Amino acid sequence: MKLIIATIKPFKLEEVREALTQAGIRGMMVTEIKGFGSQSGHTEIYRGAEYAVNFVPKIKLEIVVPAAMVEQIIQTISSTAKTGKIGDGKIFVLDVEQAMRVRTGETDEDAL
Repeated sequence: MKLIIATIKPFKLEEVREALTQAGIRGMMVTEIKGFGSQSGHTEIYRGAEYAVNFVPKIKLEIVVPAAMVEQIIQTISSTAKTGKIGDGKIFVLDVEQAMRVRTGETDEDAL
């Protein structure tokens, strides 16, 4: 099993969720986060004054999938979340040693 962590632009969340649902994903965790990468934040003008915004709003998706699905899910996220502009996000893949569904006691891939 693998844990896919993806950061995307907030306005892409619903489109990515729909694409992942169509790809067979039955659940994910979504968190509103702030961060910066290559873009290093930006400046905004509010009531005539310029302010530095050092952290940009993002959405973090966490999805645990069977190892066989990883490439498909990465492709789905990257193609759906891509705008072609700076700040489109990142995708990380980590190993998951164990999973358990608390309600039923199912473990590993059965728990997904």
